Amino acid sequence: MRIMKFISFVAILMTISAFAVAQSAPAQPATTVKHVPITNTPSDSGKAMFTSYCAVCHGNGGKGDGPAASAMKNPPADLTVLAQKNGGKYPSAHVASVIRGQATFASHGSADMPMWGPLFSSISQGHDAQVQQRVANLAKYVETLQVK
Repeated sequence: MRIMKFISFVAILMTISAFAVAQSAPAQPATTVKHVPITNTPSDSGKAMFTSYCAVCHGNGGKGDGPAASAMKNPPADLTVLAQKNGGKYPSAHVASVIRGQATFASHGSADMPMWGPLFSSISQGHDAQVQQRVANLAKYVETLQVK
């Protein structure tokens, strides 16, 4: 009888130990964002620029669910509801201001988002017209992502 109690005790102890080990297994390493130099994506394609510059955080559909989103201190904005949050009117000038890096920090979100204006200037060799074209085309593309 003592042997049966001892065997039952050991079996229960092993089962509890197995659950404890499974619970304390190392979690997946936290996602980190790797900062890479900006590439020169064509300035005449808002979609190509969005895919190259924005989708990693905001996701291809602009919902804030890109592959790097989980590594952000603050989640990326859902860009599909900008018009909805602005009384049904897409805030084009504000979006362009955010892209350029001229918007106030509170409306911009977190410092995780690059200030694209200076980066666009660097790949445009300082040609302001091309920077403006990039900003305008990117803002127009974000407008196409708005929920109806």
